[in-house]
Amino acid sequence: MDPNLALAGLLVAAFLLSWSGTGVALAALHRIGAIDNPNHRSSHVRPTPRGGGIAPVLVTVAGWWAINNLLPGNWGAVSLAPDVVIGAALALAVLSLLDDLRGLPWLVRLFAQGVAVVAALISLPPDPVFQGLLPGRWDMVVAGIVWLWFINAFNFMDGIDGIAGTETMTVGIGVALVAALAALPPLFGAWGLCLAAAAGGFLLWNWHPARVFLGDVGSIPLGYLIGWLLLMLAAHGQWVAAVLIPLYFLLDAALTLARRVASGAKPWVAHRTHLYQRA
Repeated sequence: MDPNLALAGLLVAAFLLSWSGTGVALAALHRIGAIDNPNHRSSHVRPTPRGGGIAPVLVTVAGWWAINNLLPGNWGAVSLAPDVVIGAALALAVLSLLDDLRGLPWLVRLFAQGVAVVAALISLPPDPVFQGLLPGRWDMVVAGIVWLWFINAFNFMDGIDGIAGTETMTVGIGVALVAALAALPPLFGAWGLCLAAAAGGFLLWNWHPARVFLGDVGSIPLGYLIGWLLLMLAAHGQWVAAVLIPLYFLLDAALTLARRVASGAKPWVAHRTHLYQRA
């Protein structure tokens, strides 16, 4: 089979499975009462199930595994520890599902995210993420801090209908375009398009008025996977693109965090002061 045709089939399957899987998850969330009721910091006005992000997460990691192991052709495989990343994303999904259903201390969640980040970074080849701008081990340390911050920034920005799903599609397609224009291994493009297809299937349920939200089970693993793709772009010399593609999320999250810290607010406490929320 032609490799490009095989990839196209996988992308169609990813879209359909994410769409149908989110529908199944929505019915299950209604049954177990996993409902996000509006409060003073909410951007929605009616009770809406949360946790639908389990479908796009499972579809994405399954798709990445299939691209790495099942699709025909040479995708320019590189030593990017994909198995470690896939396994860590699944572990974060399980932990985040428990958080959605029962609630977990924020320190437990942050520790698990840190372990997932470190596990992936120590599996990397020695190529520096910041292309020699930082000396030695500092490259990995700063990459880990940036990645951990991005995971939580993505989670905090998941607050209005369609915003996180649209951002996921934008990053996935953007990574694929940069990979094609910069002659990076085609594996980058395949991963990005698979991510975008899974996000597209979820968006059909999450577009305004949203019938289901990602929940932590969706936003935490997706932030982890997106952060991985962006760091790998930077490690392959495309650090400007790695900053520009998610720039709106980065700026809104960073400015909001700086403003809250300056005012003495606890940065880990949920709020409704992001720029998109104020708008």
